[in-house]
Amino acid sequence: MARGSIFTVAEGLLMPTAHASGPWDPRALHGGAPAALITQVFERMQPGAELQIGRLSFQFLRPIPREPLSLKTSIVRPGRRVQELAAELWHGETIVCRASALRVAPVPRLLMAQPGVETELRSGAAGGHAGAMEGPQAGRAVRFALDDPTRESFAASAMEMRWLSDPWALGAGRVWMRLRMPLLEGGEPAGALTRLAAVADFGNGVSAELAFETHIYINADLTIHLWRPPRGEWIGLDARTILHDGGAGLAESVLHDLDGPVGRAFQTLVVQER
Repeated sequence: MARGSIFTVAEGLLMPTAHASGPWDPRALHGGAPAALITQVFERMQPGAELQIGRLSFQFLRPIPREPLSLKTSIVRPGRRVQELAAELWHGETIVCRASALRVAPVPRLLMAQPGVETELRSGAAGGHAGAMEGPQAGRAVRFALDDPTRESFAASAMEMRWLSDPWALGAGRVWMRLRMPLLEGGEPAGALTRLAAVADFGNGVSAELAFETHIYINADLTIHLWRPPRGEWIGLDARTILHDGGAGLAESVLHDLDGPVGRAFQTLVVQER
């Protein structure tokens, strides 16, 4: 694991490090950094941590600066079978990100197909995708970033990547990623869902349809839907970007772990010429 952390804590405030910065402005964060941090907090919120997170949603209201931040969380809808969680990330007196999570009771492992006959549910079929991606061992190790891969950033230094496609080619992209360092200084290693949230925000860069040198294509949000919990350190991203004249840009990604697909991520894009 690489040295350093993505955030530190000082006087009760979250302090982003250079490893949290994004490609569009080094003074602003990559969306995957706060998404991962908030997801980790959501997973541990009580009561109800035994429920499964089926949806995560993040609205990036403005660029999140590499400056002290505070996080406020609440349980909007308590319940034994369904819960809604909310979070707000603040920079001073300004909200820079709103997030929510839907926690639900997991699907039973055994359902009654016929009276007196138990049938075990099989994962994978519900996803509508055939098979798993080739594993990280089949990929090419690349220190990748849309701007400058030599500087510290969330893409270049916080993430380890194994590319199954050409990282600099326009069009759909496929890559495996894992976090190289803890989210918080001195903190525990991130769990699989936190790692997935960190990776899911890369869809618009992995599947870029326009050159970084001529256009910006910033995602204003990130929504993740899961049909099963992810497992392990490596998260795979099979991403494509859809652009239409006069329409809204969209990046859509199928999310994988080493056992196969686990869910999808969607990003609404703001596309402009530089």
